[in-house]
Amino acid sequence: MYTKIGFIIIVTCILDTGCWILDTCQATSIEHRESGIETVQIYLPREVTIEEEPRFAGTQDHYLKLGQVSIIQGSQSLVERASEITLGRISVPGQKIVIDRPTILSRLACNGIPACKVTLTGAEKIMVKKQYQVIKGSEFAELASEFLKKNLPDGSFYQLNALWIPKDLVLSGHSCDVKLYPRLVKGGARDQAKVHITVLSDGKEIAEREVTFGLKYNHRTAVTLVEIPAGAVIGSGNVKIEEIVSDYPEPENWSPPYGLIARRALPANTVIRPDMVGPAKSAVVVERNKTVIIQIERPGLLVTALGKAMQKGQAGEYIKVRNLDSQRIILAKVNEDGTVEPIF
Repeated sequence: MYTKIGFIIIVTCILDTGCWILDTCQATSIEHRESGIETVQIYLPREVTIEEEPRFAGTQDHYLKLGQVSIIQGSQSLVERASEITLGRISVPGQKIVIDRPTILSRLACNGIPACKVTLTGAEKIMVKKQYQVIKGSEFAELASEFLKKNLPDGSFYQLNALWIPKDLVLSGHSCDVKLYPRLVKGGARDQAKVHITVLSDGKEIAEREVTFGLKYNHRTAVTLVEIPAGAVIGSGNVKIEEIVSDYPEPENWSPPYGLIARRALPANTVIRPDMVGPAKSAVVVERNKTVIIQIERPGLLVTALGKAMQKGQAGEYIKVRNLDSQRIILAKVNEDGTVEPIF
């Protein structure tokens, strides 16, 4: 068994011996190079930014190689072998790794290239990072919002709210020819709109994102100023028009309910819905048992006869009329001028 003091002495001797061996190998490598023995010289820059190879784009399988982060010269066989030695990998955007000289010498030794055949120059450590191009989710949302403002079929919307921001898109390397193409996606919900964005790089589709918006619309509505009894006529004196923000667009044919009749009593400050009002009934045009003119009018033809109304009727209604010449009872439509037109 070793005592603690003996153990420390042994470890110190080993470390000193290792340093001596390293120095000796470095000196020997220079002698080998001068004597024609195969050697390799590796220059280490302080910082390296690498681009991902196309075949590894978007994968986690791309390991860094010594040939990517250094300048290697020397015997061709050793240069080729040293260039393919892996040093780790960068797997997430923005990650940086630091590779020092002992690590490089260790990796070389593991691959059959001893330190005696290696000369290292340049920096003591290499800072390695990978080149990325990131399109943020907020950029997709902003593009989709601008596109939607110009292409929504109903332009009365008040605001757009992205229901969620898509995830960032990380593109390996850097391409100057990245283009985004938004298009509107049809959906069933009237209070939502969806934009699909296709990402092209050098003319090829590489990704896609989708942004869904909640929509708010400017919407006019009629509100009672005072209590309106059932049967009263709606007008500017008892109703005001207000603009509100709604989840749904204003109907295309919306108009103030002026001239309509309240179907029931409406308290003050009531928002008038379509089912609360209806058209005013027109006055009776034809009275029962009164003589009416039965009229058939066609282009180039006008036929008239006298009849007797069997019912009273308003314009547009259908009533029974007895033809005074034939005594036949017919069904006729009441015209606004008081005449009736037979229905055949």
